[in-house]
Amino acid sequence: MSKVWFVTGSSRGLGREFVEAALGRGDRVAATARSTESLAVLAERYGEAVLPLAMDVTDRAAVAAAVEKAVGHFGRIDVVVNNAGYAQVGAVEELSERELRAQMETNLFGAVWVVQAVLPHLRAQGSGHIFQLSSAAGLIAMPLGGAYHASKWALEGLNEALAAEVAAFGVKVTIIEPGGYATRQGKNPDPLDNGFTAERNPVYDPLRTRLGAMTGKQPAGDPAAAARVLLELADADTAPVRILFGTGFYPMVQQAYANRLQTWEDWQDLSAKAMGAAA
Repeated sequence: MSKVWFVTGSSRGLGREFVEAALGRGDRVAATARSTESLAVLAERYGEAVLPLAMDVTDRAAVAAAVEKAVGHFGRIDVVVNNAGYAQVGAVEELSERELRAQMETNLFGAVWVVQAVLPHLRAQGSGHIFQLSSAAGLIAMPLGGAYHASKWALEGLNEALAAEVAAFGVKVTIIEPGGYATRQGKNPDPLDNGFTAERNPVYDPLRTRLGAMTGKQPAGDPAAAARVLLELADADTAPVRILFGTGFYPMVQQAYANRLQTWEDWQDLSAKAMGAAA
C-alpha cells in the first residue's frame, strides 16, 4: 500500500533523493523547502502525487501550517523525514552568538517543531515512522565542528527519548547517521567551505590545514543508494533506533566508543571518590 511522506529539506542533497525515490515507486509526498521554486520540476513530473510546500523549519507556526496542509491534502502522514539542516564551521572560540543560535534553531528546534506538529496525527492513526537525519557527527566530534556536533548530539538524545515515548502509540523513530555522500556534482561537500564559516582566528589555521588535507578521503556514498535503503526501512515492520548509512565512519565510531569505555574504566577510582565511596 502506498505511503504518504512529509520530508523537510527537499530542495537538494539526500532530501531530494528521498523524495524522488518515494515518488518513483508510487508513494505520495509533501515536500518542503524554503522556496517551492526548487520543487517545480517534481510537480511537473509527478502531478498530484507531490505537494510542494514553502516552509522554514525555524518558523514554528509555518511548520504547523504545512503539516495541516499535508494532512488535509493527503488525508494522513505515514513517514516523516526530518532532513533539513546545515553545518556551521568554526572553532568554538570563533563562533558568534548569532551563528550558534542559528545552528541550533535549524538543526535542533526545527526538528522539534516538525515532531510536535506531526505526532498528534500519528498517535491518532496508531502508526507512523519518524526518521531523523543526524550524522556520524552526532556520534564523534572533530575540531572546527563544535556547533554542528552540538546540534547533532542534541538530536541523538532527543530522538532516543522520543522513541521510548511514542512506541506505545505504534510510532517508530529511527536516527539515520550518514557518512559522506556525493551530493555536490558527484563529490562529497567540502566541510570547510560550505558557506557557513565563522570569522577566522589565525591561531586555528594549523587545524584548518590538517583537516583540509583529510577532506575527501572518506568514501563518497551514492545518494540514490541511501534513498533505496530508506524505503526498505520505511517498509519494515521493525526498525532500529539508530543506523549508520555507509561504512566509512564505522571504524572511527568503534574506536571512539572503545576510548570512552576505557577512559571511564581508567578513572574509576576517582569516580568512586566523587560519590563519597571509600578508595
